[in-house]
Amino acid sequence: MTTDLTADIVVIGAGPAGAAAKALLAPSCRTLVLDRAEAGAPRPARIGEALPAAARRLLRDMGLWDAFLAEGHAPCQGADSLWGGPDPVSVDAMRDLDGPGWHLDRGRFEEWLRACAARRGAALVAPAKLAGLARTGDGWRLTVSRHGRPLTVAARIVIDAGGRASPVARALGRRRTRQDRLICRWLHGYGAEGPRRTMVAAEAEGWWYTAPLPAGRRVLAFHTDADLPAAVATADAPDLLARAKRQPGLADILDAAGFVPDGPAGSCAAHSARIDEAAGEGWLAVGDAALACDPLSSQGLLNALYSALTGAEAVLRTLAGEPDALGDYRRGLDAVAGAYDTHLRAWYGLETRWADRPFWSRRHGG
Repeated sequence: MTTDLTADIVVIGAGPAGAAAKALLAPSCRTLVLDRAEAGAPRPARIGEALPAAARRLLRDMGLWDAFLAEGHAPCQGADSLWGGPDPVSVDAMRDLDGPGWHLDRGRFEEWLRACAARRGAALVAPAKLAGLARTGDGWRLTVSRHGRPLTVAARIVIDAGGRASPVARALGRRRTRQDRLICRWLHGYGAEGPRRTMVAAEAEGWWYTAPLPAGRRVLAFHTDADLPAAVATADAPDLLARAKRQPGLADILDAAGFVPDGPAGSCAAHSARIDEAAGEGWLAVGDAALACDPLSSQGLLNALYSALTGAEAVLRTLAGEPDALGDYRRGLDAVAGAYDTHLRAWYGLETRWADRPFWSRRHGG
């Protein structure tokens, strides 16, 4: 049977985790990336524009710190919250040993990561969708659909960076557990330049987030469970904004910024989820494909970079002949997932004003 392409590593997905993994592996291995999106085509708007200060250490280890700084993303000066009571709580970035985090232009950040990988030698096939996966001795044979035609790819190791869909892990029979029903309704729009701070505010049916974006823009997001009435009531932009304006504290920030949405409301999954095993013989999952984080944790992009870095290290150790390198990666990610669960329960546990309401009782063990 003929093979159209051969690589040491095939990465399925070119989001933040996939792009970071290929940037790390391309200088040492023949690395091929399969991306469902057409190369160069505009990508849909994404929510998740905050990068925590701890990412500084990861970017240094990845050899990307200076290049990231040159991108000029705006620093985050701090965070304010209305959580657990009516009085706001503020945290300033100057108290963080890592310094400030960043308000990202998310689209530009992801394009930058993909460009870094390309400069380091990663090859791209796009658009391409995984259609089949089979073990072949010490490697893999992938069947890929491109423009409706099959393409065969041989690889030694496959990296699942396919986001919440986890295409590789699912094809291998791994079980993905969804821990809740959280969704996000969001708006992008314009607002006057002001303090570069994030704001989180709890309410009876969920919680809100708003933050400034580059070029005088702002994001507003509401998080609730998909089966609750609030999810239906906030599906349209006017209703979402009207509900936000009824929230004490949050309304003041939106009014001060003169926030004006410039498009329809977006919606995306925001639930916590994980694969029962994030790595096995000749494969591993990174980013959301391995562990999808609740946005309250601010860990989504950080986990993408961390899992890409540690996953790439495990791949290189495997290629060098270390038999349990992928097992080490799997156990390390299990520890990360355990710490994430503990911290998330603690944060939700701080809000008790609506303990009898479905959204909150579910997160308090009800």
